[in-house]
Amino acid sequence: MSTDTITHRKLIRILTAIGPYLRELKSSESQYFFDCLAVCVSAKAEPSEREFWGWWLTLDNQDGQHFEFYYQFGFFDVEGEWQARTLPKKHQAEVTRTLRDFYVKLEACLENQSLTMNPSAALEKDHVLSIA
Repeated sequence: MSTDTITHRKLIRILTAIGPYLRELKSSESQYFFDCLAVCVSAKAEPSEREFWGWWLTLDNQDGQHFEFYYQFGFFDVEGEWQARTLPKKHQAEVTRTLRDFYVKLEACLENQSLTMNPSAALEKDHVLSIA
């Protein structure tokens, strides 16, 4: 494993290539912020007024080679803010699927750069992501 750390700018480019998950304006060298608007509450609302069920995940930079992740499920409101809320049963499978799909991509992306990640101690033992 290389002892060289990847620069913040290079890591931003690598993480952006995963898909539309990284929120660069909410990220810093010490923490990267990702989210997914998985299920629209009402497609009848104007696009600027739509709300969503989904998830957000933070990836904390521990030392340039190792990262710790933490995620939550919730509601993305019309103001553009995430609220931790219990997902409605009818949307749980879809929201969880999108998080797992993202996790596989994130894990592969980091492994390709010889970087590792582990779950935050703040996550409960039964969190939905495996650490292979």
